[in-house]
Amino acid sequence: MSILQSRPLKHIPVEISVPGDKSISHRSVMFAGLCEGVTHIDNFLPSDDCLASLKAMIALGADVEILESAADGKGLKLCVTGHGMKLREPATPIDCGNSGTTMRLLSGILAAQPFECQLFGDDSLSKRPMKRVADPLTLMGAHIEGHGDKICAPLIIRGGELQPITYPLPVASAQVKSAVLLAGLQARGKTTVIEPAFTRDHTERLLAHFGIKTMRDALSVTIYGGQKPQARDLTVPGDISSAAFWMVAAAAVPGAQITIRNVGLNPTRTGVINVLLRMGAQIQDFVQEHEGEPAGNIVIKGGDLNATVIGGMEIPNVIDELPILAVAAALARGQTIIRDARELRVKETDRIAAVAHNLRLMGVPVDEFEDGMEITGGGPLKAAEMDSYGDHRIAMAFAIAGMFANGVTVINNTDCIATSYPGFERDLALFLNESNTPDVPVDVISRMPRKVAERLHPTQ
Repeated sequence: MSILQSRPLKHIPVEISVPGDKSISHRSVMFAGLCEGVTHIDNFLPSDDCLASLKAMIALGADVEILESAADGKGLKLCVTGHGMKLREPATPIDCGNSGTTMRLLSGILAAQPFECQLFGDDSLSKRPMKRVADPLTLMGAHIEGHGDKICAPLIIRGGELQPITYPLPVASAQVKSAVLLAGLQARGKTTVIEPAFTRDHTERLLAHFGIKTMRDALSVTIYGGQKPQARDLTVPGDISSAAFWMVAAAAVPGAQITIRNVGLNPTRTGVINVLLRMGAQIQDFVQEHEGEPAGNIVIKGGDLNATVIGGMEIPNVIDELPILAVAAALARGQTIIRDARELRVKETDRIAAVAHNLRLMGVPVDEFEDGMEITGGGPLKAAEMDSYGDHRIAMAFAIAGMFANGVTVINNTDCIATSYPGFERDLALFLNESNTPDVPVDVISRMPRKVAERLHPTQ
């Protein structure tokens, strides 16, 4: 079990960059694997979660070559050769690791394939409900089996000919929307997903990038089956969810300023900027390029933060940033209320309970609700020893909280950080002014099963 120590903040770097977007990296390798031909992907995030998607597509028949390994915080350069929408039956069950995105999106892809496939994951993923994705895919004609009423992993998916549906999502979920759209791409006719609130639209943007048309009408998204994705190169921008940790660190220091470079600025992901602006942070974003996804630089100037209310329609677009926004609330004057975030209960851990417990260890008054919490901020933070509960976002959020505590904060069980932000510890050292942290390239090959690694040939 790894341990991460955080100390009082000593330095705000002038600029920083963050690894490639996790959501886009997942989808880029999946969609490239469905194309006929070669796609080059630049800045692919070499996190454990995204590598699970990469390995899955290899198991399903895609050929992948690593052209450039990750170093200096940069992502991988991949060459993905797909062989069309008809995939190869995998020789063994597919390991999704800790990645709910991998399992849910693959379910949509596999729903129409003419073979049986098993998807499994680690203990945490095996507790997360898959019923929400199994229900619409079953309506379309797929056969999906799992454990218990919530249909938890391992999943057994028997694909076949699918029928299009119109499906109102019971809960706003970009992953479920994506699974249905990917299944609809393989069905005959028109499939429509109706959202209760706007969710991140990376799937729609990437489908368009690969030549697949979807239609948006208010809260509904429609796709017609029978379209074939066309191979096309793409670059993954930096992940705003990873940038959010440094945004909060800088925003809470009066007089501080930092530029975070090449960050994805998709409007369905910039809710964290809107919340921090309401809290009093000074933030400017500059869109510099638009290759399907807006991207650019973010400049944050620090100041005194004030409490706010986070809830309602904005929750789906800040759901991943709520742990670090809860830390911002602890640093802000007044009582911040987070509601309508029941989804946090079924993430990698129960994030409401985990955040509330760890904030209390640091001396922050927290009232916990079923769908959120009330945080009374503005007081001093106490250094404490705490657990990440195996959740990468909890681990990183409290590393930031530790920067504002009165001593050394110890976070246990931090191996999980590699699921989304390899290199986080190196970047944390910049803020703690620790110059002795080595910059070690991510060894992707050693983190893969031997048979998979043999199919990857990095350029030396």
